[in-house]
Amino acid sequence: MLWFSLLVLIPLGAIVVKASGGGWDTFEQTLTNKQTFNALKLTIVTSIGVTALNMMMGTIIAWVLVRDRFWGKRVLDVIIDIPFALPTIVAGLVLLSLYGTGGPLGLNVNNTRTAVFLAIAFVTLPFVVRTVQPVLEEMETDVEDAAASLGASRFTTFRRVVLPTLIPAIFAGAALSFARGISEYGSLVLLSGNLPNRTEVTSVRLLTYLEGGDTAGAAAIATVMLVVAFLAIFALDVIQRRMARRG
Repeated sequence: MLWFSLLVLIPLGAIVVKASGGGWDTFEQTLTNKQTFNALKLTIVTSIGVTALNMMMGTIIAWVLVRDRFWGKRVLDVIIDIPFALPTIVAGLVLLSLYGTGGPLGLNVNNTRTAVFLAIAFVTLPFVVRTVQPVLEEMETDVEDAAASLGASRFTTFRRVVLPTLIPAIFAGAALSFARGISEYGSLVLLSGNLPNRTEVTSVRLLTYLEGGDTAGAAAIATVMLVVAFLAIFALDVIQRRMARRG
């Protein structure tokens, strides 16, 4: 508990104390700032969308890696972890080279909100894959075979037998994905362009406050994001518990 306090509780408490030092006026001035509000909105909405996509695609990728046999499977299994190991600024450079102006795909999405979505999706995809994959590897197929022998279709077997077992892992990965998404910085700096009121995310906006010497305002933004992350994790936990009970 002492180690947990030193690493987590005390730093988080210090942020809240710093933000509350200026009273409610600090939060009001920060949140009513149009540029700050738009950055918060873009970050949260985009992270929610990316998390929903990761819950679906991450589960599919985990299923393919565990249940299917194909050439290059081991290589793909290693590549999934690259967003974990790659420095985020390098990830931004890679994405800019691929999706930016003059890239081989001809998409030219840099300096757009699509770029924000792609960058966050890139760095958060492994979370759902790596939380679902071990659960699938430990699952026995006997129950699925029994359901099939009783006439259940593959979809029914997945919905009634497999999915209830995977739900806790899927939502755990979703919580990690969302928390990483709202805090992402490095991969967005180059690709998004940090355009005020358009592609500027919360982490960049927070850095602007710090560079301007407004530590109280920066702490207020950090506190808001802390509350958002807590509420999101709590909501995902409640949803997965209810779905697990129904399953």
